[in-house]
Amino acid sequence: MREYPLPIPIVDIPMTADRLRRQAQQAMDAGQWDAAQAALESLAQHEPHDVSIHMALADVILRRGRMRAATRHLLQAIPLLPNDASLIAQLAWRLSTNGEIQGARACLAHLARAPNPPAEVLSEQAHLRWALGEIPVARALMDRAVALGVDTSSEYYLDAMLYQFLGRLAEAEAVLLACLRRWPRYGDAAVILANLRRQTPEANHLELFRESLGRISAASTDGRDKFARAEFESAIFKVHDDCGRHDEAWSALARSNALMYDINPYDAQAEAALTDALVGIPESLAAAVTDAAAEFAGPMPIFIVGMPRSGSTLLDQMLSSHSQVISAGEIPDFQHQLHWMADVAPRSAQGMQKAIERSAGMDFAELGARYLQQTQWRAHGHRFYIDKLPINVRMVPFIRRALPRAPILHLAREPMDVCYSNLKVMFGKASPYCYDQQALAHYYGQYVRLTNHWRASMPGAMLEVSYAALVNEPEATMRRVLHHCGLAMEEACLHPEHNPAPVATPSSVQVREPVHSRNLGQWRRYAKQLEPLRLALAEQGVGVG
Repeated sequence: MREYPLPIPIVDIPMTADRLRRQAQQAMDAGQWDAAQAALESLAQHEPHDVSIHMALADVILRRGRMRAATRHLLQAIPLLPNDASLIAQLAWRLSTNGEIQGARACLAHLARAPNPPAEVLSEQAHLRWALGEIPVARALMDRAVALGVDTSSEYYLDAMLYQFLGRLAEAEAVLLACLRRWPRYGDAAVILANLRRQTPEANHLELFRESLGRISAASTDGRDKFARAEFESAIFKVHDDCGRHDEAWSALARSNALMYDINPYDAQAEAALTDALVGIPESLAAAVTDAAAEFAGPMPIFIVGMPRSGSTLLDQMLSSHSQVISAGEIPDFQHQLHWMADVAPRSAQGMQKAIERSAGMDFAELGARYLQQTQWRAHGHRFYIDKLPINVRMVPFIRRALPRAPILHLAREPMDVCYSNLKVMFGKASPYCYDQQALAHYYGQYVRLTNHWRASMPGAMLEVSYAALVNEPEATMRRVLHHCGLAMEEACLHPEHNPAPVATPSSVQVREPVHSRNLGQWRRYAKQLEPLRLALAEQGVGVG
């Protein structure tokens, strides 16, 4: 979510309200959230129609860990919106981040009525639509914004990403090159540019990446400089790797990952504590239910879970090639609704652990209903829609209770392959586990511990799907997957390269190819360098080939 500071404007109103505004702002600046909430609540009584007060109050309440009250203030602000594009966008972002997708869409509908909006308003709408997974709508808005003249690196980046997600790679490349010419230190553009296609010795962007990297001081201790250097090193790795220069590639990857791990180190203790909490949930909570209260009408979600980089995007594309299935992409809606039910702010492993601890008395029928209310629009007339957020592997018992008829597909990939695939991809600051071999082994060990527990405590809750089987025996594997989902086989499911749907993941380029097995065993190119990972996995009790 974008950060929008909310200074409370002081206007010519009675002194009591003026004083409350000053008190609220001073308390927020000092991080005194109790005092800030008290002042804002009093101020809201004086100015009940001021949207900025409702948003500031929601921010403060969320910082104090209470999601329901924060969400209530955001929803109350929707009918109060003035014709202020910036304010509408700020509210839409907050609603989206708190899992109120329908509220965010209402804000966007309001924003769409603005006559002759400038480029920055159109690009902001495009960004919001992209965040909600509405890629074609976002692309159309971005076309209008570009025609009016966009002028920031982030707008160029969004423009290129939307081209990429729709498979329009030549247009994406042109935008990214223009972006790097104007902002040569903008590493985000380099990462996407390197991954748009296979780089060759005859056609690559290595010199551009090296030149940009040279503009950023290696001695800088600024986190932004380190992050930018890490991104350019990642792009350089991709070029060398594609061209078969494995020593140079590994050196660049090692430099990139060392920078990222320094910026955002992995918290093994917090990860293990979260796994402990999940493994420790009562078996009665994980038991499946089939009563009428758990039934629902309308489109049904299909969940794809597992490790990131396990091949979930390929399975998603194959499954959504079926005439009765559409992909919703990687949406965080289930976790958001679990946090709402637990009344816990959706941030950090500690927040998730608290939500798990509060799940014992949860109304799972309400959890399922809330999830469906926020997501069923994504089906667009299809019987099924795919929710393919891999981290939902943590949510398996809760999904099973809340949506007992929803299929859960667990995609599993050979340990060294999936770990190397995580190690080599620039995930930014979202996945600290993937920048260090010891951290990666620990994270994978927690994933194995968790999925083994799900299999033992909830037999049949997940359909196990092997990535190797998916690429080596696609027809037999897809027949089994479709049968599990209650669907008949269709030939289109074997040809994901013909699926025109947008793909908004790092694998968006690869999955537009016919099904192949070239990614099996890729880690062996770097077997010597990855020996610490192999040994660390063995220490976690994970057997590797």
